[in-house]
Parts: sequence; C-alpha cells; structure tokens
Amino acid sequence: MRKLILAAAVSVAFSQSAVAADSPHSLSGNFGLFSQYIFRGLTQTNTDPAIQGGFDYSHASGLYAGTWLSNISWLTDSPGVTGYNSSSLEWDVYGGYRGTIGSSDFGYDVGLLQYYYPGTHSSIAAPGSVKADTLEAYGALSWKWLSAKYSHSLGSKTFGVDNSRGTWYLDVSANYPLSDKLSLQAHYGKQKFSGTNAGVSNDTNASYEDYKLGLSYALPKDFTLGAYYTTTNMTTVQKAFYTNVADNRMVGKDALVVFVQKAF
Repeated sequence: MRKLILAAAVSVAFSQSAVAADSPHSLSGNFGLFSQYIFRGLTQTNTDPAIQGGFDYSHASGLYAGTWLSNISWLTDSPGVTGYNSSSLEWDVYGGYRGTIGSSDFGYDVGLLQYYYPGTHSSIAAPGSVKADTLEAYGALSWKWLSAKYSHSLGSKTFGVDNSRGTWYLDVSANYPLSDKLSLQAHYGKQKFSGTNAGVSNDTNASYEDYKLGLSYALPKDFTLGAYYTTTNMTTVQKAFYTNVADNRMVGKDALVVFVQKAF
C-alpha cells in the first residue's frame, strides 16, 4: 500500500510538470504521516499510526475527480462483529463540481464519494454483518474560512450498519488563519443513522456527535505540520456499540493527533 501511495504522488508530481501553465487541467497530490487516523471522531487504526495520500484532477469548468488511501484496522479489530478476517485499507474515489457564487466569497461543492474497504468478509463467521463499502452524495457551502457540508448515504449498509439507507453526516468546520503560516481549525460533526436492526433503532445504537480543535503550521516546500484534539458525545449504548470486542477499547475516545503532510 505504501508503494502504491508513493507511486501516485510521484505520478502527480511528474504530471504537473507536463501540464502547461495556461491549461484548463490541473493535477495535485498529497502525502502524510499521522499518529493515528481519525474519521468523524472515531479512530480507524486503533491509535496506531497511519500513512495517507491521494491525488486530484480538476478542470477550469469546476469539474473534479480524485482518489485517496489510508491504512486502517477498525474492521479487523472486531472480526466477530464486522465479519472481516482481513481488511487493512480504505480506498476513496470521488468526483463532483465546485465553484463560486458570482464574484462573492461564497463557494459550493456537490459530488459523490465511494468508500471502498477491500478485504475478506464473511457473514457466516459473523451472522448479521454486512460489508462496509459506502456511497455518499454530498453538498457543501463555504465562505472564506467557514464551511458546512452535508453527506447522505445512498446505500443500505452504511459503514457496515445494515438497513441504514438515508443515514447522514453534517460537518461544520472553520480554518481560520492566525498568521501567514499558522491556522486554527475547529470542527463540529453530527452522524445520524437511519433504519432499524432486530427491532432496535440504528439511531439509538450508532448516532453521535464529534468535535475537533487543532493548529497547523505551513513549512517550506509545501509541507504542513499540525496537531489536533478530537472527542465525541455518545450515550452509554453508543459507547458500547463503538467498543472493540478484542481489546475493549472505545474507538470514540478523546484523542490527540499529530501529523506532517506534503502537498504536490
């Protein structure tokens, strides 16, 4: 997986040099090392480090597409529940359209995002479990350093929760520049699950809120150094739902993440 990400980064860097300055096409990439991977307030690597990277294509018209990868462990941390005997990668593929509203500071972004988790899944080993692959449609509005994004699940097996079509996530974020190099990040998220399983509401089991506060510092040659703190707001039932069976670790615990990232 590391070779794949590095190859993608090199490919992006090479391709950028081949695109003329006045071309309507642009390519960019990113590569980073994180002390752990936090997604919507939940650790995806059971507090272990994560290597992440991806690349994006955009057109002057506003159309764009991209892909992104990271190592994970959350599906195999509780195989008796998730049904995954092997799965160590999250692979995202997305595309959409973005632009500005007139000549204002307001922007918009709409698109589709597919989360793909390659690996071996068995509903026989874990009765009632389903694959975690998830397709979401999203729409976002932004103003300078503020943004709000709504993501809506189009499938019935949202991140491995069965009968969950219509599940949604709201992300309200700020990226405020404190100086020309230092920025403050703040985030509030609300994950709301739909549907029922075995007569129990998915909302009761799996819905929660998450928060993030952090700082990032721009380094020479497009490197960024940063750190952020995350936490979640869950009921006792929801904490039990998000606890790994193998080591009794609640994946939505408070966490401090440090990272270094390179843009291409």
